[in-house]
Amino acid sequence: MANQNEIEKCYDAFDPFFALSLGASSDITCAFFNGDFSKTLEQAQRDKHEWVLDGLGFKEGDRIIDVGCGKGPMLQAIKENGGYGIGLTLSPWQAQHCKQRGLDARVQDYKTANPETFGKIDGIVSIGALEHFCSINEFKAGKQDQVYRDFFKFCANVLPKGKKLYLHMMVWGKRVPNPDDLTMSAPEDSEELILARASKFYPGSWLPTGKNQLVECAKPYFNFLSSNNGRLDYIETLNRWGTAAKSLYKTRKILPTAKIAIKLLPIYLTSPDFRAQVEFLRKSDQKACFQREIMSHERMFFEKA
Repeated sequence: MANQNEIEKCYDAFDPFFALSLGASSDITCAFFNGDFSKTLEQAQRDKHEWVLDGLGFKEGDRIIDVGCGKGPMLQAIKENGGYGIGLTLSPWQAQHCKQRGLDARVQDYKTANPETFGKIDGIVSIGALEHFCSINEFKAGKQDQVYRDFFKFCANVLPKGKKLYLHMMVWGKRVPNPDDLTMSAPEDSEELILARASKFYPGSWLPTGKNQLVECAKPYFNFLSSNNGRLDYIETLNRWGTAAKSLYKTRKILPTAKIAIKLLPIYLTSPDFRAQVEFLRKSDQKACFQREIMSHERMFFEKA
């Protein structure tokens, strides 16, 4: 699993740019267009939150755990709908950002969490986090299935029978790549180079093989209810983020953008991994992964057995 330092490398350096271009409380996970690309990005993100809550059978007063809460967009939606959200994150920056907005976010690894400390829980969501649960080394050691089984066991220990779990994550596409093939010396535009840069952007992370793997790993604890593929939605979300990023060059944003960039300059000059992360964003590698079906995306509901 990606550790705290790796999560910070993945998100904390770039979140200030996302906040500046998308808004301080922006959601940087795949939006829910569901085929309707006439929506604004903001509406598609709100629709995602409402769709998730509807799928959970959410009602006013419910208490929901968000594993990998990020900057708290789902926690905010839970609060606005009359519930109480408890966010778990490995990023102190993200937790502090949530607390400043009156949200309950804790720097806590679900693996070390005691289910009894949460009290009564009515649902669990994990949006854009499960792709970080298994590392490349764990995958190569044949431990990936056990990693996911342990996560489902944690969720089952927290939830009463009949309550629901929602997962939203990137998965591998047409095939599972060989991690030993990923190299920064691979030819430009090759799958191997794109994924090598992705491994630098998401250190300590390896994707699930697909929906079926998760359904099988959940079986001892959960019944699979439904899924919705979000690959095309993710491409559209990335297009919208790209448009928003252009706003960083507008006059009123040039100075704050420059301040962030200057702060990161020493890291850029001294860290090859950080330069690879910047290239991952600059070359739109994430979008290429979805367009070329190197990666896909799943949105899945489960019910505690």
